[in-house]
Amino acid sequence: MKTIAISVLGTQKDAHGGKGAARWNTWRPTIGLVQQESLPIDELHLILNEEFRPLAEQVKADINSVSPETKVVFDIIQLKDPWDFEEVYGKFYDYAKSPCFHKERTNYYIHISTGSHVEQICLFLLAESRHIAAKLVQTSPKEGHVRHSRDPKGTINVIDLDLSRYDKLAKRFELERQDDLSFLKQGIDTKNAAFNKLIETIERVAVRSADPILLTGPTGAGKSQLAKQIYLLKKQSGKVKGSFVAVNCATLGGDLAKSALFGHKKGSYSGAGADHDGFLKEADGGIIFLDEIGELPLEAQAMLLKAIEEKTFRPLGAAKDEHSDFQLICGTNRDLSLDVANRRFRADLLARINLWSFDLPGLADRREDIEPNLVYELNRFSEKSGKHISFSKEARELFLGFALDPTNRWPGNFRDLNAMIVRMATLSDGGRITEEVVKDEIARATPNVGADGTAASPTSGISDKELAALLGKDYAARFDEFELVQFAHVARVCREADSAADAAKRLFAVSRKAKKSSNDSDRLSKYLARFGLKFKDL
Repeated sequence: MKTIAISVLGTQKDAHGGKGAARWNTWRPTIGLVQQESLPIDELHLILNEEFRPLAEQVKADINSVSPETKVVFDIIQLKDPWDFEEVYGKFYDYAKSPCFHKERTNYYIHISTGSHVEQICLFLLAESRHIAAKLVQTSPKEGHVRHSRDPKGTINVIDLDLSRYDKLAKRFELERQDDLSFLKQGIDTKNAAFNKLIETIERVAVRSADPILLTGPTGAGKSQLAKQIYLLKKQSGKVKGSFVAVNCATLGGDLAKSALFGHKKGSYSGAGADHDGFLKEADGGIIFLDEIGELPLEAQAMLLKAIEEKTFRPLGAAKDEHSDFQLICGTNRDLSLDVANRRFRADLLARINLWSFDLPGLADRREDIEPNLVYELNRFSEKSGKHISFSKEARELFLGFALDPTNRWPGNFRDLNAMIVRMATLSDGGRITEEVVKDEIARATPNVGADGTAASPTSGISDKELAALLGKDYAARFDEFELVQFAHVARVCREADSAADAAKRLFAVSRKAKKSSNDSDRLSKYLARFGLKFKDL
């Protein structure tokens, strides 16, 4: 294996002793580097400014005398200020792309004992990021920091930044990462493989990126809670320092949206009795979560796009722009691409917030996570109420039978589960949830529940009167029972869904995963059209 070392010419340390014989009694880092028997160097690249070539030539001659097998190469990098981080890193970054630093069967070392501290830091960063797959070499005089050492070779220390080589560190970092994943899941021991993989990706994005994040999924899937956990994870890792500001865009409309988000000046519109900073300013240095982003008016969408890209915006009635260095998380249960097609959402804004998009599955698609979430909700209620609540064995089995029944679609997702736990825990005497309490709650949640506590069939939940109102009084004479059973199920799903896109996702989930259709909403519209109906009719 060939060995190549990279070093900045030490314009002071390598010049110690001048040109006379006394220089051989003085430790000089670059000369000492090539004299190490434990690290024979085939090729040494010296980084220097052109004006220091005379010193470099002297160093090269001295290297030839003590290590003739070492080839010395001068790499001229003109630095106006070796203490200017931006300049040094930019030029060193370009330098690192040189093909000579990316050859196979070659060991690379970066010498970090010479040059300014900024140059040393930049070389360290290039090694740490693997722009140059090199180990670090540090040389020093043998007698501590005494430069005029009787042993001019000094000592050497090699540091390998490949953390995978350090088992204890690797295990420690893996444990910390597992802690981060558990933190994002609020300590819930989730079992759903797809959801766990999703959280792993979100964790990496949260600690590495400041770009917008888009959380999609049905109402109650946990978008708001996950956004808050992402913020807390970023804050504890030092990625943000400001506040977490949560805004439900569905509550904003017209000028209210612009005023609430971007602020206003006194008198800018009727009712503006005082200056108002707005939510974006409040989130300066932190994170703003815009839930139901699809409900934001188009004019406010245009202003938001500018704020995301430039970190500046103009409050209503203001004469100049305001600045806010916020990070953005968006949430929606809508199909924004469909809204773009219908001109309800700006295509350029969707492109900007869709860099990191994560689709959270509903509770019905994560049934293996119902039991750990049941434990979480019970513990949370116990903490709030100050008393321990638990199920009897029989009550727990009964509730899990209902919860895991595939006909139970959990339309409100985790909100439904939370509400059921809160009601049962509140009505339980002695901190014990009994079978009777569970049966009452199941009956309350599903009026058509059977005597055994199982959920209603997927085709129930729509009465003859409702069918007559939708299809006409003579519907039974015009449609086969087979068609009516299917239609009743479709109608029930549409009523539980927040949008046509949400309903279509559930109804065509299997073919959607198999990518057999490109537009499920269109499929649903065509199906309903056979009955003379539109989604809004349901």
